[in-house]
Amino acid sequence: MKRETLAHRLARRDDLDSLKALMDTAISENQKTFLDENQIASSRAIMGLDTQLIDDGTYFIVEADGQLAGCGGWSRRATMYGGDQTPGRSAALLDPMKDAARIRAMYTHPNHTRKGIGRLIISLCEEAVKAEGFMKMELVATLSGEPLYRACGFEALRRNC
Repeated sequence: MKRETLAHRLARRDDLDSLKALMDTAISENQKTFLDENQIASSRAIMGLDTQLIDDGTYFIVEADGQLAGCGGWSRRATMYGGDQTPGRSAALLDPMKDAARIRAMYTHPNHTRKGIGRLIISLCEEAVKAEGFMKMELVATLSGEPLYRACGFEALRRNC
């Protein structure tokens, strides 16, 4: 079996439609093992694209052999999770000396899970976060994302389910 070639770049505003389609597919398919249909439908209200990440230049796209395979990024802002439609967002800047940078909006197309895309995005985020002077990172995970984050060294502080 041939190994796919992964390439990455920063997301742009002209990627919005492709990103939204990827996120929709990932939300629908990757959570099926963990959530029922009603829970998946509810998660759509808080998950999705945060265009602030694209505007800030902190959101990555990963392509596998030229096809959009995953996306994710980090933030220097106070919002912990969610898309543009999520209530309670805050664009306040974090202080790298005392706050943790946020890992945000990680999605992998179901055809590309378990191929190193999530790990690549985490490593890109780690490099960028360090370059901005942050000493730590934090995130809010879905159940389907927990194994990746644990494998990358994150520890659960609490579970809200």
